[in-house]
Amino acid sequence: MYQRWPERLWVVRHGESAGNVARNAAQARGLAMIDIPHRDADVPLSPLGERQSAALGHWFAAAPEEKRPNAVLTSPYLRARQTAALLRAAGNLSLDPLEFIVDERLREKEFGILDRLTTAGILARFPEQAEARRLLGKFYHRPPGGESWCDVILRLRSALDTISLHHDGCRVLIVSHQVVVLCLRYLLEGLDEARLLAIDAEADVANCSVTEYRFDPGLGRHGALRLHCYNFVAPLEREGTPVTATPDANVAAR
Repeated sequence: MYQRWPERLWVVRHGESAGNVARNAAQARGLAMIDIPHRDADVPLSPLGERQSAALGHWFAAAPEEKRPNAVLTSPYLRARQTAALLRAAGNLSLDPLEFIVDERLREKEFGILDRLTTAGILARFPEQAEARRLLGKFYHRPPGGESWCDVILRLRSALDTISLHHDGCRVLIVSHQVVVLCLRYLLEGLDEARLLAIDAEADVANCSVTEYRFDPGLGRHGALRLHCYNFVAPLEREGTPVTATPDANVAAR
């Protein structure tokens, strides 16, 4: 039987970022704008985010080499690339240079005119967008210049096709963002809008949490990936590293 999927697939949200910290500060002060001097693509990890990434890397390193990732795909955004690099180093991942891949399809959802605005800021500056999002729901709402969750899913369909074509039978680690983690669940598990939004409402995806799939040859005609764990943070807890689940700086538009 031809196996079109990886043997294992880990999907990891990046470590805590400076944007997460700035978002908390803006919300606490009731500000309209999140004060951060970088464009979203250039937001770095916070010191805690670096610790979280290393702690998760140590968890991978504790596994036998034949059970560690042998391919890493990462969002091009700085916080994700930094997380992936720390995971690679701390996890003792022996990778061919061509198996450490920056893939722009794994980038954060784009927020357009709502970028850097808190919930209060959106209500004050773009009340019509707040109302449109209320009516459509965040699955379908696309802010001007930005993306809906459906738009993210469309590019992720392409990314999964590439993974199945080039990484069948491999052990693949994806490092990305909260919306991407959720939208990959939608695709890999055949969820619908209601179930996806229910999962999202239960809890935010924690920084450096692990969502893991394992290949099950008994699923479908050719086998498929089965969810093994979601939002798994024990690797951080084992090292006494604080767990954070702060949404990204653009949470109000997410």
